[in-house]
Amino acid sequence: MKLMLDLVRRHKLAAHGKAIGIPSVCSAHPVVIAATLRECAAQGRPALIEATSNQVNQDGGYTGMTPLDFRRYVQQMAANEGLPPELLLLGGDHLGPNAWRKLPAETAMAKAEIMVAQYVAAGFRKIHLDCSMSCADDPVPLPEPEIAARAVRLCLAAEQAWRDAPDRGEPPVYVIGTEVPVPGGAHEDLGELAVTSPGAASSTLELHRHAFARAGLDLAWERVVAMVVQPGVEFDHHKVIDYRPEKTRALSAFIESQPGLVFEAHSTDYQTPERLAQLARDHFAILKVGPGVTFALRETLWALAAVEREWVGEGEGLVDTVLGVMRGEPEHWRGYYQDPARLDVDLAYSLSDRIRYYWAHPAVRQACNTMLARLDASPPPLTLLSQYLPRQYEAVRDGRITTHTDALLRDGTVQALRPYLHACAA
Repeated sequence: MKLMLDLVRRHKLAAHGKAIGIPSVCSAHPVVIAATLRECAAQGRPALIEATSNQVNQDGGYTGMTPLDFRRYVQQMAANEGLPPELLLLGGDHLGPNAWRKLPAETAMAKAEIMVAQYVAAGFRKIHLDCSMSCADDPVPLPEPEIAARAVRLCLAAEQAWRDAPDRGEPPVYVIGTEVPVPGGAHEDLGELAVTSPGAASSTLELHRHAFARAGLDLAWERVVAMVVQPGVEFDHHKVIDYRPEKTRALSAFIESQPGLVFEAHSTDYQTPERLAQLARDHFAILKVGPGVTFALRETLWALAAVEREWVGEGEGLVDTVLGVMRGEPEHWRGYYQDPARLDVDLAYSLSDRIRYYWAHPAVRQACNTMLARLDASPPPLTLLSQYLPRQYEAVRDGRITTHTDALLRDGTVQALRPYLHACAA
């Protein structure tokens, strides 16, 4: 993690207004990861890929992968896409009891300790310690001293796993704190969000600092590189709350006084390129993106489905298959989409992009593969690309990509990532 430590150091030393940072892509979708790795390889930039505690854990998560499975999965893609191993960074996001919060706290925390240890043993070196969620027998909200105490428990497990690793390599770096509301986009329509106050950020920092010291984790504390706060950005189903730098001036001034520490901004999906650059300049040096990239993937697949309908015109079609599976298996969206009058639009187009949980479903995967194979067997004319995929049409005309569906899909997906790389380019 020398690269992460150096990134923070350069950010802290940079002249005011310089946007030095790194995007963090939080997705398990193979097209998203491959597109990210290829783009970073082309630019000679490090690629930070993160898995969440719900996606990847010792029980398999919703991807069916353990931390070691995920590491091998991403490393193989990095080799295929030409990204040097030293430029691949793996992180664990929201590592804590979130996946088991319906269990009693002690049971959930014991499982979280195993998970964090497995992440570190598998080679993940950026670890977000997030114990902010209440478990079955906890008060709501969980008191902040208890959050810090549980973060220490996980840090102890992570440090022990690093020491026990046969080829331990560099020690992990840590991120503390959490954002509000919950990961993955809001459950409800949002109004204006309150920005974390400098006082609240200071309290979180000091509680964790003292808890680490009491546990003898002084050396680990030196590797705490970031804290998560709320910069006033979020998205709900059909609306984005944009970053307003004038509201975070005091918060930005606070982090300037903290050596070796930057902010990590979550839920930055769908922010404009200029807003992303402003976030990076204001010390939100780690910019998380997840649903925004899979939303771009879904847009591209929907456009290809329209091309298929016009050009081949047979079969049920990808869109109908996906929405049929979602209606039949609603567990991944039921808590999010609660307006029956708007359900059709929410399922297909919501910014919270609950579709991302269904791409690995066998029926969806088969429909997707069938559509792509049809279009590769009978390439559509440029006129249909111009109609439904105008950016990719321009790239084809310029000779930057081919009309193969793999190239079209990756280019459509990476459109959501390029503003992040540009925002952090300094």
